[in-house]
Formats: sequence, C-alpha cells, structure tokens
Amino acid sequence: MNTNLCPACGQPNRCAQAASDSEVAHCWCFAVEVQPHALQQLPPEALNRACLCPRCAGAVHIAASQEHDREPD
Repeated sequence: MNTNLCPACGQPNRCAQAASDSEVAHCWCFAVEVQPHALQQLPPEALNRACLCPRCAGAVHIAASQEHDREPD
C-alpha cells in the first residue's frame, strides 16, 4: 500500500510523516479531528496503513486555511 495516497480516494494524502524519512514536527492532521464516519467507510485492511487526505477526513477547511497561511504575501 502506498502510504502517500489516501486509502479512500487514491489521491495524495499530504501526510508529512509518510513523505519524510525523519520525525516530523507538524502535519495537517495534527490540528484536526478526523470524522469517525470517514474511518468507518474504509475496508479493515486499509485501517492504520495510510492517512486519509484532508477531503476524505472531513478536514478540508482546516487544511485549506493552513495552505493559505503558507502562501507568500
């Protein structure tokens, strides 16, 4: 299983931990609560193997605001 892809939709999950070989200080998912229904829709073999993307996790507004914060003025 590719840990850089969302197990629900197959798109990049933007997981900082999966993208790095070293310990990551911050990832978008650290600041959000994943919607329980998002996890319940995954097949058992996909659980705890790869992160959901912000959209599938139900965290679009948080991830979008963090992306906006990183844009240069």
